[in-house]
Amino acid sequence: MATYVLVHGGAHGGWCYQPVARLLRQAGHDVYTPTLTGVGERSHLLNADIDLDVHINDIVQVLTYEDLREVILVGHSYGGMVITGAADRITDRIGHLVYLDAATPINGESLSDISATLAATARDNARVIDGVELTLFPGTEPMPHYGVTDPDTIAWMTPRLTPHPVRCFTAPLRLTNEAALWEIPQTHILCTATLPHRDPARMAKAGAAGRVWDIDTGHDLMLTEPKAVADLLLRLSGSQKATLA
Repeated sequence: MATYVLVHGGAHGGWCYQPVARLLRQAGHDVYTPTLTGVGERSHLLNADIDLDVHINDIVQVLTYEDLREVILVGHSYGGMVITGAADRITDRIGHLVYLDAATPINGESLSDISATLAATARDNARVIDGVELTLFPGTEPMPHYGVTDPDTIAWMTPRLTPHPVRCFTAPLRLTNEAALWEIPQTHILCTATLPHRDPARMAKAGAAGRVWDIDTGHDLMLTEPKAVADLLLRLSGSQKATLA
């Protein structure tokens, strides 16, 4: 039995992993789908202090208080920033990092540094509400419905999307344990359309191990192709650092 912690991206919540989590649990694994502070069902906790560091701490606390170890830690989109930061802080609890069409940051980078499109969106569509600068308001995202095309899925996800604090996207990632962090095995599951735009150097180790995989679908691939995503994650269910390094 493996332990998966699935971290969502900007403007989403743990809800977006329901189809994938169901399949992983049916296969006998433990699955956690935490929602980051200030979005989703935790949007009532929104405040001006929320940034990338707060979200990294959200995941650190889940793994610590649930006493999770050898975790397969998955991050989608902005969640790639979060899982990288969390793994840097609690390296000994992470068995594998999975970047699900996600940002792959290095020390000192913000998500806005990585994505010019997101930086422009955050700048052009930001609004201040109750003292908090927010962006990615539903209906204004740069990718319509995050690549979801099925009308029923769009109808289900639309009321669950929430705007996201801008500071999360502009705050730089600060790493302090890089030697151990980059020894953690990685897998990259990408949308086929984004693969040509990725920096090969950031996926080199995973590529050498044959763990750069792509699915021909939209950005919210955990909703558009949940079985394909779950099947790829299940390939890692017996993984340990020693066998995958």
